[in-house]
Amino acid sequence: MAADFVIDATRRADGTLNRGVLSLLDPPVPAVPSPWCGVATRDVVVDRALRLRARLFLPAAAAADGRPLPVIVFFHGGGIARCASAAVLSVDYRRTPEHRFPAPYEEGLAALQFLDDPKKHPVPLDVSRCFLAGDSAGGNVAHHVARRYAANPSLFTNVRLAGLVAIQPFFGGEERTPSELRLDGAAPIVSIARTDWMWRAFLPPGADRTHEAANFASPAAAAGLDSPAFPPVLIAIGGYDPLQDWQRRYGDMLRTRGKDVRVVEYPDAIHGFYTIPMFDDARDLIIRIAESGGDRSQ
Repeated sequence: MAADFVIDATRRADGTLNRGVLSLLDPPVPAVPSPWCGVATRDVVVDRALRLRARLFLPAAAAADGRPLPVIVFFHGGGIARCASAAVLSVDYRRTPEHRFPAPYEEGLAALQFLDDPKKHPVPLDVSRCFLAGDSAGGNVAHHVARRYAANPSLFTNVRLAGLVAIQPFFGGEERTPSELRLDGAAPIVSIARTDWMWRAFLPPGADRTHEAANFASPAAAAGLDSPAFPPVLIAIGGYDPLQDWQRRYGDMLRTRGKDVRVVEYPDAIHGFYTIPMFDDARDLIIRIAESGGDRSQ
């Protein structure tokens, strides 16, 4: 695949990235304040000290009546705003390898602190119905931000987490799982060599994949999971994703702790299918995310 070629071309042997090549996959797009395809966008400053920004996606039809919208904090993307009748705050967190663990988790928590202050809201938002969501690495970030919130919910006056949507979350470990071995070199986007490089680029120097950021079973990754403030979880898994075994284990781990977990499986889906809206599975997932709690009528 062309995407595989570009991804490999961005990775350097010294652990750095060629941002020039990578920008070809992620060109800047300006915010559009007037609705386009039913969604308006605007940029907000989340934390000036961190130089942290986010893009707010607003469904025009749902926002027209002036009632506060529930909020989905997304790591990354905005395609679900219209279907979910919710505002989507897409956090422009700093990237690895320039900014390693725990930078994205801290900045995800900063986004929740931004939402906790109604004076900072550019439009009416109902942050008592706040959802965290993310795909791939963003699913990992969403999980760890939920843990940090749940460990200290008293720090928030208004934000209440109502759900977590983990779309093919990027987890791992030192073990090579059957799906990793079976699909290595056969599935696009994800391979053992690429995931190993990504973990080395993100984890603290000298850490291996037993680290809490990678392995949800690590004792250090337990903080917040037993809190009643940790939200219900929807996990999306693709049958052609080498990381699927880790994702199923993630769901099993949450269930053993008594958490509300729903798993949706797409047998033919590759890693990142959600970002390709012409796929039927991608459209189905958008609907399921909306049904999981974004609709204000619920």
